[in-house]
Order: sequence, then C-alpha cells, then structure tokens
Amino acid sequence: MNKMARIIAHLDMDAFFAAIEERDTPALRGIPLVVGADPLGGRGRGVVSTSNYLARAYGIHSATPISIAWRLSEAARRAGRPAVAFVSVDMPKYARVSAEIMGVVRRFIPVVEQASIDETYGDLSFTESYQAAALLSQELKAAIYAVARLTASVGIGPNKLIAKIASGLSKP
Repeated sequence: MNKMARIIAHLDMDAFFAAIEERDTPALRGIPLVVGADPLGGRGRGVVSTSNYLARAYGIHSATPISIAWRLSEAARRAGRPAVAFVSVDMPKYARVSAEIMGVVRRFIPVVEQASIDETYGDLSFTESYQAAALLSQELKAAIYAVARLTASVGIGPNKLIAKIASGLSKP
C-alpha cells in the first residue's frame, strides 16, 4: 500500500445507553426501550437520548420529543404491540462504560480521537491494508464485547467522513 494512504476507522457503539440498560437489567431485553426524560404520562418535557432498535421501529429515535415517544408507545400498545419501557439517563454509568471501552480501543489503536461518549476515530494506517484494517476492526469489536458485553459498528475508509458513513452502513 502507498505509504501516504491513510486508513481511518470510525467506531460507534450500537444504541449505547439503551444497550447498557438492557445489559444491566435483563427485564428490559427484548422490549422497546427509550432512555431519556420522564414521559409523565404523555405530558413530559425533554427528549429521547437514545432508543433501542425495537423502539426505533415505532419511529422513536434520538431527539424525539418525549411526549411524542409516549404517544407512539401508546399507539403501539393499543395496536397490540409491546409498550415502550422508559428509563432515565444515567450519565455517570455511561461515562464509566465509555472509559472502559476507550481503554480497549487504545490497546488496539495507538492514535485515537474520541468524538463523543460512544464514538471514536482511529488511525489504522499502521495496518498497511484495508484487509488488515478490517481484520483488526473485527478483533476490536470482539474485545469490546468480551469486556463490556456490548456491540459496536466499525467502518473504515481513507478519511473520517467515509469511515463514519461505512460504520453507519454496518449498523444492525
């Protein structure tokens, strides 16, 4: 590979806050889940911080007003589908898990740029090929799962934009 070519990875944890809550509270597994403000029976203010993929199927995504999330949950319940479980944000817990995951990332990738609590970029140019970078990415995902019992999506490309697009395409 050309010595000047760069290989950048973008790692994004899958439904991070919701996945942590499901991991830590088994009763929340397999049901639609929203992490965010208290819905107060549909009168709540604030927004959804994140939702799991089951809640996303109801149209509930990050930044959805919590009152709308409540209405969508109630509409699903009336249609015979499972109601959404709402849990409050626990930032200290999420920050601890993020630090644990970043420790794993840094063991694999010497140059990283943390973009948010659940996203990071890493320079994989040292691998010298996209095939080797893809293999390293798979090993990294397995190591994260072994330590945190959480899944991540990784995309690689010649720059941060392409890597981020690629990680989005590899989401569950």
